Amino acid sequence: MFYEEVFKKLGEKKIRYAVAGGIALVLHGAVRFTSDLDLIVDLSSHNLEHFISVMNDLGYKPRHPVEAGDLADPLMREKWIVEKGMGVFTFYHPELRLNQVDVFVKEPVKFDVLEKELVWITARDVAIPVVSLSHLKILKRIAGRPQDFADIEALEELEKEDDG
Repeated sequence: MFYEEVFKKLGEKKIRYAVAGGIALVLHGAVRFTSDLDLIVDLSSHNLEHFISVMNDLGYKPRHPVEAGDLADPLMREKWIVEKGMGVFTFYHPELRLNQVDVFVKEPVKFDVLEKELVWITARDVAIPVVSLSHLKILKRIAGRPQDFADIEALEELEKEDDG
């Protein structure tokens, strides 16, 4: 499974996070190609420090020319948002070029709100916290790209199938 080690380690270390984006769609049952893993991580310093430690242990590096540890600094994140228009902090794996993990630098929806409706999906004995369909649609509306609107249609089809 793509990103299996990431999901395993984040679970072992009890990191508070949720899968969003294209992989969340796939985990909910939509057919969609995507290779990057979008995560909404609880942005408390303690949680982020542990998250960064996991990424370092797994060999992931920041795509941006900054230190990974800077992600845990709220002032640095705000500077990136204001000065660079940054929405996500990207980690990549130097040996597994397709593996890219994007972490939101600002919670598009408060993590505490997302966490109340997480859907836990098990794949190959790994429990994966995924944003709910309703939150995923909200996130897609916020992003507002053509692909996001197509994804919303796919999610609505999934909901119709679940209701039917």
